[in-house]
Amino acid sequence: MPEPLPSSVEELAELVVELRAANAGLGEVITAQTERIAAQEAALAAQAAELAELKRRLGKDSATSNKPPSSDSPYRKPERRSSRRSAGRDPGKQRGAPGSAMPLIDNPNETIICDPDSCADCGADLSGAPATGTARRQVTDIQPPPPPWVTEYQIITRACPCCAARTPGPGPAVVTGRAQYGPGVLARAAELLCGHYLPVARAARLMGSMLGVSPSTGFMAGVRGRAARLLEQAFLPRIRELLRTVGVLGVDETPVRADGGLTYVHAACTEFLTAMHTGGRTKEDIDAGQVLPGHTGTIVRDGHAGYVHLIDAHHAWCGAHYPDLRVMPTWVRSVLVGGGARAGVLGIILVA
Repeated sequence: MPEPLPSSVEELAELVVELRAANAGLGEVITAQTERIAAQEAALAAQAAELAELKRRLGKDSATSNKPPSSDSPYRKPERRSSRRSAGRDPGKQRGAPGSAMPLIDNPNETIICDPDSCADCGADLSGAPATGTARRQVTDIQPPPPPWVTEYQIITRACPCCAARTPGPGPAVVTGRAQYGPGVLARAAELLCGHYLPVARAARLMGSMLGVSPSTGFMAGVRGRAARLLEQAFLPRIRELLRTVGVLGVDETPVRADGGLTYVHAACTEFLTAMHTGGRTKEDIDAGQVLPGHTGTIVRDGHAGYVHLIDAHHAWCGAHYPDLRVMPTWVRSVLVGGGARAGVLGIILVA
């Protein structure tokens, strides 16, 4: 039931005062709520901007930024970069294309004659009947591995009849232990471990099943180290020598885990030659590869500042790191032309 209207001027004046006070309180509430809504809208806008920035960072990879390919997520399917499209052909051999079959050899290890005894129609004896044709069919298979070939060296020691000195026979220099594997076993173990990247235990089992020898996992692990030392002492110096003479050299540094920690693999390579070593990202670590110091050709690289001290070479920007050009200093973007490396001018060649 509605309240009765005021019956006098005094009551009306009191009601007006109460309404004005209530209106003032509502105004303060509305002002506070408006300020709160504005603050919340500002916070939402900041969060939206932060979310957009995080999405942009997560979407960056080696194809859209200067990040190395090793930083790409292994769970993300790479985008199709090739402009080639499917021709609509079925996989495998195409219709009309010449076929290929396993060829017959002329000197098989064993020949088995399959000669009929009697006629398949009337049962007559075919002994001495003329042959009208011969069909050749061959099966190529493997045999069980032969037992290992063991060579024993008996080193005879003789006593001198004059001075009684004992002199052993001249044994082979490569045979240093009482029993050891020969160079053939070492070569095949190195092929499995270093050429096919098999784990040590699996390579040892494969040696036993295919070659008839049963080396231990310790021996197999030692083969890998011996192969690495031979490459480092004889092969790698020659590769470095050749790389120092080429006109265009690609260089890069990629983070990896080695010796229980994070380090970088430095690579200097051409189409056919590659030299790698591990280290940090300083110029001393880069020079430790013994290829880049004094190189007078062109090195193709990314934007890492560790290469800037190589003033004898021209520097070409790698096309895979082309986004780096947006953050390059102006003096670098303007291609320097002048007195060359001998005059201390660093030539920068920008390539896309």
